[in-house]
Amino acid sequence: MARILLIEDEESIRKLIAYDLKSAKHEVVLCSNGEDAKFKGLNETFDCMIIDWMLPGVSGIDLVKLFRKNNKQAIMIMLTAKDDEGDILEAFEAGVDDYVTKPFSPRELLARIGAHLKRNTAKTDAELVYEDIHLDMTRREAFIGIKLIELTKKEFDLLEYLLRNRRIVLSRDDILNEIWNFDYDGDTRIVDVHIFKLRSKLKNSAVTIRSIRGIGYVLEKKDE
Repeated sequence: MARILLIEDEESIRKLIAYDLKSAKHEVVLCSNGEDAKFKGLNETFDCMIIDWMLPGVSGIDLVKLFRKNNKQAIMIMLTAKDDEGDILEAFEAGVDDYVTKPFSPRELLARIGAHLKRNTAKTDAELVYEDIHLDMTRREAFIGIKLIELTKKEFDLLEYLLRNRRIVLSRDDILNEIWNFDYDGDTRIVDVHIFKLRSKLKNSAVTIRSIRGIGYVLEKKDE
């Protein structure tokens, strides 16, 4: 059972999702506007947040940015009618873990939540180290030596995945399926964008992310 914050201003959708979540034995806290959600999200602990983009008071995207800035580690799923690739990229850049477009299947939403919760439970390492890269999995902080690297939620997840599979060539589809889950409704450009940004943040490290033409990427030592 997970504790879930559901932020949705449309009453019919809010009731539908809440019913399904409670039927799945989750504890559900409801918010119908951005201001209430801001207070609850900052002052309470949740395993997962389902956040509508368009909200009165404070927008969903601004809530995500605020929660991540305050080191809130809950799984965040954006629920929205926006389906433009630019909007999706913006949401992932802000720190969401998943993106569900309206209209949606309640069963699919439950499946996505379950997959994220299962994945989080499986990650029990306190730290992950390779060469001069150190990930503190408890605080979700990344370091080059002793210097903290400022990473978004998705950049951290991506670096973790690359480190756990270091020196293994990973295809764009491998990365897409692992980091973004299920079938992302778009192409693999989202992977390339995040790899480019992550690579630039690792420029002073002893490791690099090398492009393998026509295949994908591999994280390895710079002298390999």
